Amino acid sequence: MFARLKKDIQAVFDRDPAAKSALEVVLCYPGLHAIWAHRLAHRLFVRGWVVLPRFISNFARFLTGIEIHPGAKIGEGLFIDHGMGVVIGETAEVGNNVTLYQGVTLGGTGKEKGKRHPTIGDNVVVATGAKVLGSFTVGANSKIGAGSVVLSAVPPNSTVVGIPGKVVVKDGCKVLSDAAANIDLNHDNLPDPEGEMLLCLHRHLARLEQRVVQLEEELKNRDPESV
Repeated sequence: MFARLKKDIQAVFDRDPAAKSALEVVLCYPGLHAIWAHRLAHRLFVRGWVVLPRFISNFARFLTGIEIHPGAKIGEGLFIDHGMGVVIGETAEVGNNVTLYQGVTLGGTGKEKGKRHPTIGDNVVVATGAKVLGSFTVGANSKIGAGSVVLSAVPPNSTVVGIPGKVVVKDGCKVLSDAAANIDLNHDNLPDPEGEMLLCLHRHLARLEQRVVQLEEELKNRDPESV
């Protein structure tokens, strides 16, 4: 047990440069507290207990802002950075050395029974506010971009961004759709709407001045004494 606790603390040091001492990590990292509380709740849950594990889970959420259902299966080396707003559903499975940032949801999409939450592979990073919803697998070594909403399986070694989430990098190579391939990213050559508007006004004024001159000429020809 102590070896596992030591691994949990080391995971914080490995992935948070702000960590200065083991005492600080033990006392001041809510993600670590939530994981430890979940381990206790999960042990009781798999033995058939219901209320006490849920009570432990809810008490841990009260203290940390992180909700992990006692039924969720958590691997070694999970690091929850900051943690506030993280939700991990009952049938979610989290592999080894996974990193979750604040606001991440590993949730379901319906009322179906059985497996309804995602399986997260080893070494996956899920960035701030991302939602992974459904009973599919996020392959090992993948990254989910901040704010993404992932609704389908992700192959290993992929980077996913957007709503709904799309694979943009796989095995180190960019993955571009036909539409994306036509996107012009030369953002230093953008139109100037204000300049174009001023140019239109200038042309309009020039036409008005020319028309006024023509009307004055016509009026002069009809009645020279009135001009």
